[in-house]
Amino acid sequence: MGSVFSLGVPVVGDTNTPVDLPNKENFHLFLLAGQSNMAGRGIIEEPEKLPHPRVLALDKDGRWRLAVAPIHFDKTVAGVGLASSFAEAIAERYPNVTIGLIPAACGGSAISTWEPGGYHSQTKSHPWDDAIARARVAMNNGVLKGILWHQGESDGKPGLAEAYEGKLQDLFQRFSTELNAPDVPIFLGQLGQFPAKPWDEYREQVNTAHIAVSTRMEKVEFVPSDGLTPNSDIVHFDTRSLRIFGKRYAEAYLRLAD
Repeated sequence: MGSVFSLGVPVVGDTNTPVDLPNKENFHLFLLAGQSNMAGRGIIEEPEKLPHPRVLALDKDGRWRLAVAPIHFDKTVAGVGLASSFAEAIAERYPNVTIGLIPAACGGSAISTWEPGGYHSQTKSHPWDDAIARARVAMNNGVLKGILWHQGESDGKPGLAEAYEGKLQDLFQRFSTELNAPDVPIFLGQLGQFPAKPWDEYREQVNTAHIAVSTRMEKVEFVPSDGLTPNSDIVHFDTRSLRIFGKRYAEAYLRLAD
């Protein structure tokens, strides 16, 4: 099985800034999974260069470091994602807690690659296997509090959209089982709604699947993308929208946690 990092106990720190981990109960972990709109393709601006002292990220080598964009490393085009504003909002609400982000999204990955043993050729990785491995290593140091999922663009196509709902429900059930996390909530982000590129029937099917799964399954919360705007590619959310989207994910989490 391929892996994007070396398994083992994470090394604390990075090449620039050493970090100290809190006790396990106060280290709240969030797994970031899906495709490029979770990894983030926003332009890195000054706010994303300033780390929050209580927001850490697990790097590709399994080391905890201060979370500075790009947090993901799936592709060289990785940029600002929604995780930074999400984590900062949680950290501000809970001043005695440190947030640990576990980046595991893979740009361009269809949901079929998120099955055990699934291979994603674009990133030369095994998205499901790597995400579970990274989460388990991180959980040696902290407590998993949530899973953030944004994916579906690659499945909004003929022959794929029809099967998406069943595959998504199966995936979420596997997350709960494999990570021994039946009570850990999953936050499911809506596809971008960009007027310059309206949804076709297949994107509509994916959106319907997102709503259906979040309605049917306990602990799955739907996070809407209303009003968010894209980069010039009309595929990826822009930096401003990613900041807003991350705060919406945080609001969804805090509604359950408070």
